[in-house]
Amino acid sequence: MLSFAFMAELILNPLQVSWSVWFITLACAFIIGFSKSGLKGIGMVTIPVLAIMYGGMISAGILLPFLVFGDLFAVRFYRKNMSWSHVKRLMPFALAGILLAVLVGKMISDDLFRNLMAILVISCLALIIFFDFSGKKPDFSKSGFLSGFTGLSGGFATMIGNAAGPIFDLYLLSMRLPKNSFIGTGAIFFLTLNIIKVPFHFFIWESITLASLQMNFVMVPAVFFGALAGRKVVSYIPEKGFRIFVIAIIALSSVLLLLR
Repeated sequence: MLSFAFMAELILNPLQVSWSVWFITLACAFIIGFSKSGLKGIGMVTIPVLAIMYGGMISAGILLPFLVFGDLFAVRFYRKNMSWSHVKRLMPFALAGILLAVLVGKMISDDLFRNLMAILVISCLALIIFFDFSGKKPDFSKSGFLSGFTGLSGGFATMIGNAAGPIFDLYLLSMRLPKNSFIGTGAIFFLTLNIIKVPFHFFIWESITLASLQMNFVMVPAVFFGALAGRKVVSYIPEKGFRIFVIAIIALSSVLLLLR
């Protein structure tokens, strides 16, 4: 007869990883929820952590359902602040980027792409900071080229490694949205993209398995409590402070992409 401890481990730890890895994964789930409903961008730190523990493509499959759960909670919390019109022009380009990534994902090394993406994000971020100090207010959404480039590169990056956060956050940041609108609009956009990505990960790349999904569902409460904590924390941050924080996190995330 199977012992209770063995049965509990089969349920709680279906991937049979060490408990230290399990608890780090749980912490990553909490951080994802915290990021999605509060301090946007901080969830990027989970990408290199999970990649080190599980490997590149597998870690992307483990992370994706956490992102979907986090987006769902964020949409629930900020549904009155969402504006689909701010990002709808990105969607066709983002879908094209996802499909391109699906086609080449198992053949291409994404190291060079990540490095170029990080350099481009840092360059665009430097441009925004420059305009902030100069008093000018560029809006990337008003440029057809920048919108197309953002959507295509972001779609590719989100499929390859769930690493499009800095690109899309930078796009929204350039529009100078209030913090709640920034979070809500990003949430509905990412939720749409992340749900679209799930079948590709499951059926084509096989980076999502029934066992990894079981692990995701076991850790859903951590995402939920992270989302509650993030929503509470962001309510105390003034608009200007929130903008500075997002800029700092985008810069840090880009450096992590270079170092990953």
